Amino acid sequence: MSAAPANNSIDYSLYGGADSFPDQHRSPRRTVVTSPSSKDNGVSHPGPPQDPKDFLWLMTEEPHRSRRMAIMKAHPEVTKLMGYEPLTKYVVLFVVALQIATAITLRHTHPLSPLFLVCAYVIGGTANHNLFLAIHEITHNLAFRSIWANKSLAIFSNLPIGIPYCAAFKGYHIEHHRYLGEDGVDTDLPTRLELLCLNNVLGKVFFATFQILFYALRPGFVRSQKLTTWHFANIVTQLVFDYLLVHNFGVKPLIYLLASSFFAGSLHPCAGHFIAEHYLWDGMDQETFSYYGPLNILAYNVGYHNEHHDFPSVPWTRLPALRALAPEFYDTIPSHPSWPMVIINFIRDKEVGIFARAKRLSKKATNGSRHKVLQEDDQEGSDKSE
Repeated sequence: MSAAPANNSIDYSLYGGADSFPDQHRSPRRTVVTSPSSKDNGVSHPGPPQDPKDFLWLMTEEPHRSRRMAIMKAHPEVTKLMGYEPLTKYVVLFVVALQIATAITLRHTHPLSPLFLVCAYVIGGTANHNLFLAIHEITHNLAFRSIWANKSLAIFSNLPIGIPYCAAFKGYHIEHHRYLGEDGVDTDLPTRLELLCLNNVLGKVFFATFQILFYALRPGFVRSQKLTTWHFANIVTQLVFDYLLVHNFGVKPLIYLLASSFFAGSLHPCAGHFIAEHYLWDGMDQETFSYYGPLNILAYNVGYHNEHHDFPSVPWTRLPALRALAPEFYDTIPSHPSWPMVIINFIRDKEVGIFARAKRLSKKATNGSRHKVLQEDDQEGSDKSE
């Protein structure tokens, strides 16, 4: 009995068995390679498309620890790049002042007017995204030598964002580094519910538009966090600031700041980094992607994300130097050429979606050991072993 003829109208990239889907019917390659090699020529797809029914489950160790060890062996002088960056506090001061001044200037402007919305998107969205990443930088204790000073600056950086989050972010983000990809621990990972509800074009549009809400709310559903004195300091300081702003200038400046935070994590060019950093592309099981384009100027070089995960104790101003120090390690790794195009391709590309994340089973470390990890991070200042 002869086999039934193949149905060429079926897009097998939407189902299991996607690894056999003809290459000519695949989406164009989205990533680039600075130094192509025989392993990856930078043109063809490095691997087959991922099955969209589930996340990619890995049994391997996260890649950053082993690469860090290899780089430190090949380039021991890399330790000279570690330490805090004095420039950070001045950038924060400027951006906070800019946002507060803009908010007060717009106090007589209707929130739905074109001027208000354009300012909230262009100025506010960019400025508050910069402050998101300032808090990210400060979370690694890279603004001051003192832990107290770093946490205080983070609370100050949080003011124009309108909602207190920097204290909670620190705990979740350190776990993201320590337990990259571990299900139920790394809160950067989409949940099973997100996979079921958003794994289509409309779902991806919704996710990309409201991704700031996913990053803000998801951690609370995945892992609870014990409140500390710094959590309360963050909350009280933010509430007092918001009250004084509204009391003295009306509610519109606060609306501007909140709108700025929404746009900063929505369909904004800089927000492409949220998707660019750890989503899987082009059939690879590569968990972290860098971006080396000009938007890094506005984003504390967070595009150097492989470099950052390899060496979280290297501040933003020295990440380009880290890449230049070890080109044999970084220039052969695929990277993204554009953050805005990452958002567009994420929405329209059938080979990437909510499913395109690498996960690992949790190592089931005890809560006590994780609490100890966070204590050690605070004690060390810049965690060089992360």
